[in-house]
Amino acid sequence: MPSSSVRQFTLSDFDFQLPPELIAQNPAAERSASRLLDARDPLQPVDRIFRDLPSLLNPGDLLVFNDTQVVNARLFGEKASGGQLELLVERVLADEPGQAPNRVVAHMKVSKKPLPGARLMLWDRSGRRPAFEASLLGRWPDENGALFLLSFSDEPHHLMAAHGHMPLPPYIERTQKSATDEHQLADRQRYQTVFAKHPGAAAAPTAALHFDETVLQALQASGVQTASVTLHVGAGTFSPVKTENLSEHRMHSEWYRIPPATLQAIADCRARGGRVVAVGTTSVRTLESWAQTGHTEGDTRIFITPGFAFQVVDVLITNFHLPKSTLLMLVAAFSGFEHMHRVYAHAIEQKYRFFSYGDAMLLSRMVSKLPAC
Repeated sequence: MPSSSVRQFTLSDFDFQLPPELIAQNPAAERSASRLLDARDPLQPVDRIFRDLPSLLNPGDLLVFNDTQVVNARLFGEKASGGQLELLVERVLADEPGQAPNRVVAHMKVSKKPLPGARLMLWDRSGRRPAFEASLLGRWPDENGALFLLSFSDEPHHLMAAHGHMPLPPYIERTQKSATDEHQLADRQRYQTVFAKHPGAAAAPTAALHFDETVLQALQASGVQTASVTLHVGAGTFSPVKTENLSEHRMHSEWYRIPPATLQAIADCRARGGRVVAVGTTSVRTLESWAQTGHTEGDTRIFITPGFAFQVVDVLITNFHLPKSTLLMLVAAFSGFEHMHRVYAHAIEQKYRFFSYGDAMLLSRMVSKLPAC
């Protein structure tokens, strides 16, 4: 049992005041033109530009990216009985014998929740014509689940690619009308990494949005190695923590996979004395889930709070996160609670841009002696 003198963190410890004008509504003109706060030294943060990153890493270090691809997971439509609705597809399920085909799990916004068996009509991207149908099968993962299980009338990825909208975070202000203009076209390009490979995410691994071909080539030239994992980021990443007692929070589930080549790259990195540099909190969650369970593929609900014993990641590149979010807690666990607050205070004072389209920071791991919450 932990000593009673050891601080037990609560939700309020991860709150801070953020001026609304610092919430980035659009990406930087160029991916690598974002700002980068080099916060590895707890006492001397350095303001840089993201394209400086190759000079801050060592030959032999290993950058681990999340190569998930964001799908056009937001769909608009109406119930056959009347009433408009919005779907946000969380994941596409594999077809199984005896089950309805083309099943998806989704969040639903609607004035009155439909019952199992209801027929839904989803619109094309213009919002003017019906495009395909969906049948409501029930709740997920069980009858008390917060998500909905549906069967689409055709292959889900094909339908989303043709008729869906980019699922931007709720704090990026876009109207449904803007989803049809050049602004939405730009979002479909920039709310996606340049190395996105495996479709399935409902949100982008945003720290990786800053990388472009120029930075990747400079990293290669400087002797920094790269590898990839896949974690399909779910919309739950934006869900606020509602319990003051962090141990009562139930983390959302996300699917991940680590290929054998990445496992070998990590082993080689350790052998040569290099550092594992995680690009984003999703890469951290993937690597540390594997370290905890030994599983290279599956669902994870890992919840990283101060006191967590990191086993894989040495350095973290990440964006600036929402108050009271699980991502902010992960950053505090990685770099130290007090250090996290100092870094965020500096970022606010220097007017860094926050959240998904915002700027980035570079952090080193602190060896924590606190018990996990």
